[in-house]
Amino acid sequence: MLETSARLLRLLSLLQTRRDWSGAELAERLEVTPRTVRRDIDRLRGLGYPVLATAGAAGYRLGAGADVPPLLLDDDEAVAVAMGLRTAAGGSITGIEETSVRALAKLERLLPSRLRHRINALQSVTVPMAGAGPTADPATLTAIAAACRDSLRLRFDYRRHDGTTSIRTTEPHRLVHTGRRWYLVGWDVDRQDWRTYRVDRLEPRIPAGPRFTPRTPPEPDLSGYTSRAISTSAYRYQARFTLHVSAETAAERIAPTTGTLEPIDEHSCTLRAGSHSLDELAVYVAGKGFDFRVHEPPELVEHIRALAARLAAATDL
Repeated sequence: MLETSARLLRLLSLLQTRRDWSGAELAERLEVTPRTVRRDIDRLRGLGYPVLATAGAAGYRLGAGADVPPLLLDDDEAVAVAMGLRTAAGGSITGIEETSVRALAKLERLLPSRLRHRINALQSVTVPMAGAGPTADPATLTAIAAACRDSLRLRFDYRRHDGTTSIRTTEPHRLVHTGRRWYLVGWDVDRQDWRTYRVDRLEPRIPAGPRFTPRTPPEPDLSGYTSRAISTSAYRYQARFTLHVSAETAAERIAPTTGTLEPIDEHSCTLRAGSHSLDELAVYVAGKGFDFRVHEPPELVEHIRALAARLAAATDL
């Protein structure tokens, strides 16, 4: 049975390496008879692999099926796929970052140590031309993704914005990518509340564990929850504006890390943003170039009135 199973895997690997194989070629490679090849082809078909007969010849071709079958990769192919997923996880292709991390977590869990060493060595000498700003380590992303997938508690050293470090224990729920940064949404065990952490500021402590029962997330829309947590909720002043443009137009200039947009109608939307400075909020919204109205907090309403009067006086000739 083991010999047959090993031969099936070898046959599948051969079928994946090129488009067409003759039965004789497969028999020679596998060191079996053409009859055994035909039986093994039938076994693969029984397992759901669409092995097609080549027209006009006694040959075979692996076709596309309704489902994605397991792929057999050699060492070089596995390294190439892992490096590609690490690059995509860093945000080189918008929209596939989170999917890339999930796939990378599955792949790296199965890689032998010799291949992990090759991937890490290649990563260490690769210098990407990326935009300025902190980036998340792919190894950290995959460690977090694995803990989320397996429902394992995660302990990590976390660096706050003021540079101080603390040890956090969380029940990790999801990774969220904003287009610029990665964030972990999880239940903070010590604080008994949901928290959002910047991944580039944390360093996991290995191994993860113990296992936990997943909780109901704080909101169904985790993207919106994360945007509000990092752009508004964490600040002293939490402002609300009406912008006299559509949410789609406003989103071209307002990143989810700096403000949350909510459509009102086709020509207006609500902007929520936070800051420790009233001046910063006033300059931020005015600098976007949209007509707007400020609603809250009351301190900001008065501050913008005073600032508008000061600016008007400065241009009065």
